[in-house]
Amino acid sequence: MISPRLEALPHRHVLTLPTAPSAVRLSRQTAGRALSEWGISLRHPAVGPALLILGELVTNSVRHAALLSPELTVIYAADVDCLAFAVHDRHPYQPPLYAPVTGTGTGSGGLATVMELTLGLSGTAVVRGDADGQGKSIWITLPL
Repeated sequence: MISPRLEALPHRHVLTLPTAPSAVRLSRQTAGRALSEWGISLRHPAVGPALLILGELVTNSVRHAALLSPELTVIYAADVDCLAFAVHDRHPYQPPLYAPVTGTGTGSGGLATVMELTLGLSGTAVVRGDADGQGKSIWITLPL
């Protein structure tokens, strides 16, 4: 579900891919094309970190959700001062985004990177569960 603020963003693109390693590259390439079409410079300081965040989230779906979710969906949205995107899969686990990094090898490194980049850009991150409890979306919103 998209929040009312995100629903108001005039630019939107949805991409559904197999939950496979190639999804990481394809989701980043699609983001670059969409941003260019929307008039957002790929040289904008938020774009490089945004693509890294996107790659980490898609990688997490590929690594952890593929067994239960043969497809993942990436939603891209933007306006002149905001970039938002979500990665959705049908695995029920909702990772804690604000958990401390323990260094115990629990796999939190990717999400820790996502949160460090997101918060460093004054962005927001939220996990939204599907209504049926069998999937989730991780939404990232970044100011431009």
